[in-house]
Order: sequence, then C-alpha cells, then structure tokens
Amino acid sequence: MYSSDSQLCDWPSFEQEFSGSPQLIAHFKQAITTAHAVLAERFWRDYPVIELVKQRAWLIDQLLARAWKHFINSESHDIALIAVGGYGRGELHPASDIDLLILLAEDDDRQHDEAIGKFVLFLWDIGLEVGHSVRSLNECVKQARADITIATNLLESRLVVGSDNLFAQMQIRTGPDQIWPGRDFFQAKLEEQIARHHRFGDTSYNLEPNIKENPGGLRDIQTIGWVAKRHFDADTLHDLVDHGFITEQEYNILEKSQTFLWKIRFGLHVIAHRKEDRLLFDYQRTLAEKFGYRDSEHRLAVEHFMRDYYHSVMELNRLNEMLLQLFDEVILFEGDKNKINTINRRFQEHYGFIEVTHPGIFKRYPFALLEIFLILAQHPELRGVRAETIRLIRDHRYLIDNDFRNDLRCQSLFMELFRQPRGLTHELRRMHRYGVLGKYLPVFGNIEGLMQHDLFHVYTVDQHTLFLLRNLRRFMVPQYSHELPLCSDIIKTVPKPELLYLAGLFHDIAKGRGGNHSDLGAEDALEFCRTHGLSNFDANIVAWLVKNHLIMSTTAQRKDISDADVINEFAENVGSQERLNYLYLLTVADIRATNSTLWNSWKDSLLAELYYATMRAFRRGLRNPAAEIDRHDETEAAVLEQLKNDNFTEDEVRAYWSTLESDYITRYSVDEIVWHIRSILTTPPDQLPIVLVREQTHRGGTELFVYAEQDNHVFAIITAILERQGLTITDARITSSKHGYTLYTFIVLESDGEVISDQYRIKDIIDTLEDLLPKTDLAQLYAHQPRQPLPRQLKHFPMPTEVLFRDDSRNQRTIMEVVARDQPGLLAKIALALVKCKVKVHNAKIATFGERAEDIFFITDLNQQPLAQEGQFEELRKTITQLLEG
Repeated sequence: MYSSDSQLCDWPSFEQEFSGSPQLIAHFKQAITTAHAVLAERFWRDYPVIELVKQRAWLIDQLLARAWKHFINSESHDIALIAVGGYGRGELHPASDIDLLILLAEDDDRQHDEAIGKFVLFLWDIGLEVGHSVRSLNECVKQARADITIATNLLESRLVVGSDNLFAQMQIRTGPDQIWPGRDFFQAKLEEQIARHHRFGDTSYNLEPNIKENPGGLRDIQTIGWVAKRHFDADTLHDLVDHGFITEQEYNILEKSQTFLWKIRFGLHVIAHRKEDRLLFDYQRTLAEKFGYRDSEHRLAVEHFMRDYYHSVMELNRLNEMLLQLFDEVILFEGDKNKINTINRRFQEHYGFIEVTHPGIFKRYPFALLEIFLILAQHPELRGVRAETIRLIRDHRYLIDNDFRNDLRCQSLFMELFRQPRGLTHELRRMHRYGVLGKYLPVFGNIEGLMQHDLFHVYTVDQHTLFLLRNLRRFMVPQYSHELPLCSDIIKTVPKPELLYLAGLFHDIAKGRGGNHSDLGAEDALEFCRTHGLSNFDANIVAWLVKNHLIMSTTAQRKDISDADVINEFAENVGSQERLNYLYLLTVADIRATNSTLWNSWKDSLLAELYYATMRAFRRGLRNPAAEIDRHDETEAAVLEQLKNDNFTEDEVRAYWSTLESDYITRYSVDEIVWHIRSILTTPPDQLPIVLVREQTHRGGTELFVYAEQDNHVFAIITAILERQGLTITDARITSSKHGYTLYTFIVLESDGEVISDQYRIKDIIDTLEDLLPKTDLAQLYAHQPRQPLPRQLKHFPMPTEVLFRDDSRNQRTIMEVVARDQPGLLAKIALALVKCKVKVHNAKIATFGERAEDIFFITDLNQQPLAQEGQFEELRKTITQLLEG
C-alpha cells in the first residue's frame, strides 16, 4: 500500500545498500530514524493519524521481513514470524511495543535457536522495542487455553514472514471452536475490563489520565473489537453495523473518539520520545498548543483541550456500556427462555434488566426518560437497563427541552428520585452516562468534562460533584458509620436530606463561567428549587448552602478557631443549628470528593472542633461575654481537678499560669494544658529543653510539644528539623512565659497525611530535637539543609509569591498570609525570613491546596506589638519572596 512512499523509505536504495553493506545495524537504524522523522513531520502537519499508525506498522513489516531473511533460512517451512497485539492489528504508534511471536512447528525444535537469538538481538541493536516469545504450535494452544491474554493476542495475529501453512494451523487450533468459545471469552474479557476499571478508580476524569487503560480509553474500544471478532467473526468495528449491533451514527462516534485518542497518543510518543500513554501535565499544554487550542476569556487552552478529551471518553464509556450489555444479552442469554414481568404500562423486567414495553414509549411518554431511573432506584433487584432501551434513551434525548423541564410530571419524578432512601447516586451516575442529566439540567451539562488546571481538583467538576453526592449518601449507610461517626450521627437529625443532596448537586454548578461560582450557583439553585415546587424556606436553605459551601473549611483552615470572636462571627453567618448540620456534612463530603489525599485526621478534627465550638456558641448565645468567662472557668476547673490527682496543688498551678500569656487557657484544650504543666513542673531546669510527642490526639495528628528558653531562632530551627524529617506541619501554636521560656505545640503528619505510628521514628524525632535545639546555629542549619528537587507536577504550575497583611487589633497581632507555590522546605524558609526580619510568630495555620500553599501566621515584633510600619511589611514581603523564589 505504501511501497511507493519514497519519503518514508527509499526501498530501492535501501535494498542496494543492504545487499552489500558491512554496517548492517547502522543501515537499519538510519532507515528507522529517517522514517520516524517523516512520520512526526506529517503528524504535525495534521496528516490523518489512522494512516500514520498504519504506515509505521507497514514500515516495520518491511524491515522485519528483510532482517528475518538475513538471519533465517527463507526456505524453512517449520517457522514463521507473526505480529500480535496492536502490531498484529496493523496499528503502531511511534514508540509502541512491537509484539512478535516466533512460531515453530515442533516442540523440541532447536535447529533455529542460534539464528533466532541473532535475529532478536539485531532488532534490539537497531533500536526497536520488541516484545517477543518463541513457542511451538502445541505450546501456543496450551498457553492460549490457560491465559485469556495470550488467546487475545493470538486473535489479532498476522503473518509477517515465514510459513503460511504453519500460521493457518495456529489460527485453526486457537479458534473459538477449539478454545475459549464466545461465551467464555466474553465473560473473561468483561471481568478483565471491570478489574482494569477498578485499578483506575472507575473514572476517566483524572488530572493525568491514562488514555489507553482508563475507563473510556483505547482499551475499551479494543475490548469491543475482541468480542466482536471472537463471537461474531467481525474483522472491523464497522462490521458490527452490518450485523445490526450498532448504528452508523454510533460507529461514527466510535471512530471519531478513537481517532482523537490516537492523535493524542501519537503526539505523546513524539513529544516524550518514548512510549507514554499517560496524559501528564508535562505534555498537556504542549499538545493543546500544537492541536490549535487557544485561551479564551474564562478558560485556558489546555482546559479546552482536556474538555474535548473528557467528552470523547464519556461518549466511549456510554457506547462501551451499551455494546457490552448487548453482547451480554446475545452471548450469555442466547437460547435462554425468561419470563417477562410487567412493572407498569411503560416498563417491564426481562433477564433481570428493565426495558420498555414498546419502542415508541419515549416518543409517546417523554416523562418516561426520567421515570426509568426512579424505577431503578425503587427496585434494587434490577441488574440494569437492556441495551436496546439504552439506545432508545440516547436516541430520544432530543425530547428533553424546555417544555419537558417545565412539565410537572418530570419535575415530580426528578425530585422523587432525590427523596428515595437508596439508589440516588447510582441513578444520577447512570443518568450522567446516558446523557440525560446534562440535558435535564443544562447548567450541569455546562460542567461536564470541565477540568480545573491545578493539582487541587483532581477530577472534572461533574465527576467531583457525583463523588460528593456519593459521600453524602454514604453517611446514611450503617455499614460505613465507623468511617465518620460524627457525620453518621448528624445526618440522622437532618429533617430533609434531599435539600443536602440538592446543595451538593449545585455547589460547583457555576464553575467555568467567570465570576464567583458560589454566588452564581446559589442563583441557579434557587431558581431550580422554586420551579420544582420547594417551599421558600427549603429553597433558601439550598441556596444558602451553595453560596456558603466554602466558609466552614476556610474558617477552620485559615482562622484561629480558639478565638471566641472568630467562632461568634462564623456562628452569626451560619445562623442556626440546622444550617450548621447541613453545612458540616456538605463540607466533609466536598473535601473528600476533591482529592483522595486531601482528607486526613487533622482536617477531620479541625472541622469537628469548629462544629462543636459553634454548637456551644448557639447554646450559650452569640456575643455573650459571660459565656466566655464560663468557658474559661470550666477549663481551669477541669485542669485543676486532673492535676490534683497528680499531687499538684492549686497554688502551684495558678502560680505557673500567672507567668503565661492571658489567652493560654482558651487556646488549648484541657488535656493539652494538663500535658504541658505536668511535664514542665516535673522537669528540672538543667534537663531542658523538653521534647514530647503524642502519637494521636483529639486534634487529629501527632502532637509535638517543645518547652525551651526564649529564642527567636527556635521556631525556625524546629520547622527546619521537622521538614528535614519529611514531616508535614499543619498547625503551630507558640506561647511565651514571663520567666523567659516558650511553649511550642505542633501538629504534624507524615507526608502521606497519616499520623506517626512508628515508635522508632518518634524516638528519632525526639532525640534529634533534643540534640540540636540547645546548640544549633541557625545559619549553619539552613546552609546544610538538604535541597530537595521540586516534584515533577509542581514544575508545571509556576505562580508568584504573595505576602498579605491585615490587622488583628483585638489580639494585638498582625495576620500575615503567604500564598505561594508549594515546595519542599517552604515553611522552614518562611520561618527563616521571620527571624531575619526580627518578627515573632505566635500561631500558624498551614494549608496546601494542590500546587498552592496558603499559610497564615499570627505575628508581632519582638516587643509583642503588631507590625505597624510599611517598611516592616515591605522588608518581610521581600525577604520571604527571595527565599521562596530565589
């Protein structure tokens, strides 16, 4: 087909040089290099990728055939070189493996061993990535019978050179009438796909998807092709149209999606100069630019590109599900007789699946497009939807227009689904897959496949929303109550869970439009609730939750929640215990659905602390000074009672309290204060500093307590040592005494977000701090601090450092916010800047959102006064920026 393509390879010249060249390896390598350069140049000129993958396969055919004849006796009829896998299909991307089977006629044939060895070594020497096996005919049959992967590879086999007869025998003996009949083959491939999807989290919508193996990827198309070839003897996907399994339109969608994924894969291989099937950040922007995408007002070019990718895999997911369901019915239930059970006038159960009673049902009763999902939620015994009914749903989505959305029956069916005790998540995801959810809610359709190009949001907006709803429903399931007991208890008190689910559905619905997505989403939610018959009271709850869905997490992570004013301000914004319950559940579900690594025990305890503090504020009354005095007195009494049991007198304890800052009692919990004072009052001065570690505390992390002589360098030294140990600091509180000592309390986690559980590691941390704290020179410590390279993903998200200041007049402090690209040693560098600028830190809240660090510091000068001069702000801002960006 391409033999006259002289640009790809000038075969007459190649043959002439090949016949007499002593530099055989160099000759072949040059031919491959030239051809690959031609293919890459054609690719960037938008040459059809389907032709390019075939051209490379054909090129390799020609080279292998010539090399084979050079090493293997061309007269031999007992050996053959066979292409398998993707190469067998005649599809080769620039760096795809070249999978080969060297087939022998006899089991004990050793006459070709030396020649085969030289041939394979030659292929490696010329730079081909070869995966090969050498098997006899009998071995092929035996291993294919035992392993579905080998059977699948042989299914796609193609003779490159060698014995035609031997290849034909192998095809016959590994055919469906000999091994892996269609029914068994389909079941095995179905289970294989399910397992593969599980390995990738059952989602295609990751930030760096694998375009081959992810759900909706190229492997799903191949699965359809394998089953079609094995059971229906279909050589191409278009043959399924002739068999009546897919329509011409569905075939066009398959072909278009496959071409788009091939284009991405080809580009990945060209850019990476190796086999690469992961659409990494390293390549996304480059491919977007090369493919002609451009930035728009509200979206980056790379976001447009990735949205097209997600739409393609979504369509492939939908078709894959429908076709495998169709194969299931034809193959697994072939010949079975099954009674049809009527569900209602429009639907019936057949083979355990729901189907329409007549092909014209949706045309006659458009509301049935929603009714089917409600029935599935109400009948958990149903296994799914018949393939032909899935096709009918897809074909009748055009009926979902404004008249449909304003139909009271449709609105009632949609709301009834949200009120079901089970099945909501499953059916919303099914509605999403079938393309119904985005049609019924156009605002949801706007966020389908929408990515945010950062490391914080690891899923597309629509997938994140569905995960959030799954999390909310999970709170209701008794068997999962041990995961988040507080959530499981609170949700039992929620009067109308459907309001919570609607808030979850709408919380990010306005992403990607520009403007404040919380405000815009609240408007959408309010309009939806009113058109769907909710009362003004309920509609306002949903809209308020959407508008304020971020305030609990931002308050907990960015403000000092030991401060009564912070709690009162938050409680006034929330307004009632009922709203607090809804908001807490929504916040937990949202964080856990954003990023699998985001949720940890510290965030769990932080949100719970804010929840309980707000609940107490509601009970005592907001802005009630007497209540704060009561809280202070209660804490004091509880501490004294516990220390009394350790033989400490009240006078001793109060005498020590009198040396500390006035807010000490309100900033720490009872057990923390007891822990501090017990250790301080029992440790002689000559044994300082005190370094203690508690593995797990109510604050959700490992708690580190250091008591040392006052020195502005200590905080910087501790942070440097902890970061050198690979620990993540999430919270730091510092309290000074009048006796010249300082109490440092840190909450730390391992880099994976877990508490420190290894006792040897805990001992090493304590020993290191005890050894270095009294005598370490700060400048020397930082000079020898290990310089860790920036992680690969972070390199693609450069961002300027921002240092912002605001006044905290009530507490006589300055609040400093540092927003910067996350990086190894970030907190230690900021601590060093504070020392250089003679600034004292009293409290720190450390938060990282993907590539973005947002750290809050409560600071004063060395005289305990807030920063007041612009020169102080500018010096600190400049020093931090230089250390983080230098």
